[in-house]
Amino acid sequence: MSDLYDQLNVPRDASVDDVKRAYRRKAREHHPDAGGDEETFKAVTHAYTVLADPQTRAHYDRTGDDGTPRSRGAGQDPFGGFGGGGFGGGINDVIDAFFGSAFGDAAAGGARGGRARTQPGRDVLVVVDLTLEDVVTGVSRDLEVEVARTCDDCGGSGSLDGSGPARCGDCGGHGQVQRVVRTAFGQLATAAPCAACQGTGRTVSDPCPGCAGEGRRATKRTLQVDLPPGLEDGDRIPVRGEGESGRQGAPPGDLYAQVRVAPHRVYERQGRDLVAEVTVPVTQAALGGTLAVPIVDGDEVEVPVPAGTQPGDVLSVRRAGLPVRGGGRRGDLKLVVRVEVPTGLDHAQRELLADLAELRGEPLAATGNGLFTRLRDAIQR
Repeated sequence: MSDLYDQLNVPRDASVDDVKRAYRRKAREHHPDAGGDEETFKAVTHAYTVLADPQTRAHYDRTGDDGTPRSRGAGQDPFGGFGGGGFGGGINDVIDAFFGSAFGDAAAGGARGGRARTQPGRDVLVVVDLTLEDVVTGVSRDLEVEVARTCDDCGGSGSLDGSGPARCGDCGGHGQVQRVVRTAFGQLATAAPCAACQGTGRTVSDPCPGCAGEGRRATKRTLQVDLPPGLEDGDRIPVRGEGESGRQGAPPGDLYAQVRVAPHRVYERQGRDLVAEVTVPVTQAALGGTLAVPIVDGDEVEVPVPAGTQPGDVLSVRRAGLPVRGGGRRGDLKLVVRVEVPTGLDHAQRELLADLAELRGEPLAATGNGLFTRLRDAIQR
């Protein structure tokens, strides 16, 4: 029986990191895919399995028992077998951790038949156009989509007789094809998805003519999607399981309805609030009054305009904005005032404004007492 430390070429007081580094070197040197000897590869992997674990290493140092039948009496298995389930799955899982599942399968001589890579179907994105009115109330929409769905002829198996896919002959069911490349640093093993099975590890020998062995085919459908109130531009509503079906019976992806809110001709959205500009005649701004303002969901509200309203003032209508997502308390409608100065006055109107200016002491022509005149006189003194 070979000494485990000698197999890895490390001293008996080597640290776990030293053992790990030694194993990496030995494993790459002796890996079958790199032209090495399979038995030697298994032996160094077993040595690493024992020496990397403090408990099994201590037991080995005391008794020389490395967990194999030849190193201990028949029927004695104090640790459940170093190469079995007692230490997390044994040699194959150690190899998987270092080199990936395809190397582990090769080391096991293909006994596990590879790990078929079940690939769920892709997600599907559909853009849905909404108006601000839709955002207030919420809406249901019928969406027409064309995606790959389970083939009705074969029930998703991809096989004409319904037997389903078998292990891929090109990759042995691994889903990957190993290649050894010679470099300046030695041989390098690379892995790539198998082209024959597209990485699934399974192929169909008698493909269904309806789907060519895919287990799915393009199907047009109409789905009703409920879009709640309060959505914002770019929000996505998921519809689980309504995306593309996976190949050969794999689970489907999801469908996402992505919201695109059209700009409104009057209102600008600011979170839950709506903002608009409103024109107020100069007389109404001065004397006060009311405005009839339509809100986004169709009704009109009377908005008071306080006397002395200035340009840029904001008039608010409580709870006339947009709801939070899913419905609930609405934001406000905010009206930014723009004071309209009258033009094209007739004689009577001009006289009235002139009388108002005289009553307020506001000269209509430069009299030498204006602001700029007073500033000029102050500077010249």
